[in-house]
Amino acid sequence: MQGKSPFRAVLRLAAVALTMLGAGLSVPAAAQDDDWELDPFARVEAGVVTSESSDREDELIIVGDGGYLRGQVGVELKDERTTFRLEADRIQVERFGNATGRERYDRDRFTASVEQEFGDDWAVRLQGRVYDDLVSVESPDTDEVQASVRIEYQPVLEHRVRATVTWRDREYADTAGPGGTASEGEGLRVDVDYRHRIGRYHYVNVDLRAEEIDSDNPDRAYTRESASLSYTHPITDDLRVRPAIEVRHTEFEGRMAPGGTPRDDTQFVPEVEFLWWPGDWRIEAEAKYIVSTSNDPLREREGYRLSLSLAHVF
Repeated sequence: MQGKSPFRAVLRLAAVALTMLGAGLSVPAAAQDDDWELDPFARVEAGVVTSESSDREDELIIVGDGGYLRGQVGVELKDERTTFRLEADRIQVERFGNATGRERYDRDRFTASVEQEFGDDWAVRLQGRVYDDLVSVESPDTDEVQASVRIEYQPVLEHRVRATVTWRDREYADTAGPGGTASEGEGLRVDVDYRHRIGRYHYVNVDLRAEEIDSDNPDRAYTRESASLSYTHPITDDLRVRPAIEVRHTEFEGRMAPGGTPRDDTQFVPEVEFLWWPGDWRIEAEAKYIVSTSNDPLREREGYRLSLSLAHVF
């Protein structure tokens, strides 16, 4: 990222290094206990995406095609009620056609978490995460440090409720901050999701989210609320279908629409996804249709997005 604060960049790298060092020192000692299990994991994935959207008069058509490679490695250390997890994840994306935004970007993510079960019904997870070069709602080039707490309640196998509170600290690849440095943003995100289990790989999910980012840079501040409903149905032991629908409402406080009011966008997104997981392979295909309305006529668009991915887990 260009224009970032050297001091903040050092803090980010130090946080990741200390997390990895602490996990590396604790794993050998804990793993000596027969009650603990050490489980390394990895995933390699490749995918392609094609999309097209247009305005209501079909005067402006945007085609967004591309492909990506993704690699993930990590380790879990767990006993009957406690799970430590350390993970590194990288995505390389190539865009072509007349897609808007950056033609190519690489996103890195580092995660450390600990989850503790309390009795048979409750669990709490603490998680820290660092992103480098993230494409976010308000910027195509964002670095982020986040911390979250998740509380889970599952009184019976059929019903599970999770509530997650996440604090996000962001830095953007621009020079809009003091003295020409990168501008910054921060804010809270709250997630609540409910899952009803009908049977094996047979679920109904309801997800609710509210989030905001505050920033001295008026182009970065926003609030968003979203809700989604999905249904996962097994077709065979390895094949599942997942239709879903999502509604997102976003208001950009510092971006003005032609009438002089803050830009206000709403997206309506029906989709269907097929998941075929034979053995260690993961083959997934997804089709979305996105309808966007806004008080800014340039943001009133609709179109499709198709994706196909192939992954192998180790």
